[in-house]
Amino acid sequence: MAIAVNIVASGTGWSVRDVVCDQGPDDRRFEECHADISIAAVTAGSFQYRTRQGAATLAPGSLLLGNAGACFECGHAHGRGDRCLAFHYRPGFFERVVADVPGARETAFAHASLPALPQLMPLLAEAEAARDDGDAAAFEELALRFAAAAATLQRTVRPARRRTTDRDERHVTAALRRIEREPQAPLTLAALAGDSGLSPFHFLRTFRQVAGLTPHQYLLRTRLHRAALRLRRGAPSISDVAYDCGFNDLSTFNRRFRRLMGVTPGAWRTAR
Repeated sequence: MAIAVNIVASGTGWSVRDVVCDQGPDDRRFEECHADISIAAVTAGSFQYRTRQGAATLAPGSLLLGNAGACFECGHAHGRGDRCLAFHYRPGFFERVVADVPGARETAFAHASLPALPQLMPLLAEAEAARDDGDAAAFEELALRFAAAAATLQRTVRPARRRTTDRDERHVTAALRRIEREPQAPLTLAALAGDSGLSPFHFLRTFRQVAGLTPHQYLLRTRLHRAALRLRRGAPSISDVAYDCGFNDLSTFNRRFRRLMGVTPGAWRTAR
């Protein structure tokens, strides 16, 4: 097992690290403690995370949440490797940020993670683009925005009423990784369920319990995220991006992009 950590930006009370792990199912789970308050945005792969606040399977778009001093365990029971942008905050710094955020009351995280919520999409795309562009200056603002988003959105999370089995998590992880590999493909609920050997209804329910979204919502989120990154990198044609990312209708792409990203594809590209 190898974990590569690169500090991409830092300031007084905060830092951001690009963390790449190649651990797989045959590797032993590792245990650590969060030295600071941690918010890790998953950008590739998947892994299992367990801490005092609960357990979760994390995939691209989701956020790992960690309280300072809390012990945690990570593992890759159902696939190899992941990549995260890990934001670390000294407790006093984080408390000052949250104190200025309307609607945020708690500085300690009550949950282990946040799923790939639509509200996080612009932030995640901006952070991934800043990492790839080597834009360290952008992370000063992004660190504050991630702290505010996590503190606010954790209040919207509801723990699953029914625990999933290891077998179910394995099937969902395989589907998550397939969507990550080929989001432009015509992946239907029936096709994904068929690959897992589950009925469509059982697969739908299990996928939502594990990922926090339905398969269609996660596929749409992944396609739009890929499109946002390509546009931020200066793709010359919005229509080419839309079709390459799996959208067969440009007006539908424009409408959904604006709904989730908050601006039109053209405005997003111009703001890069």
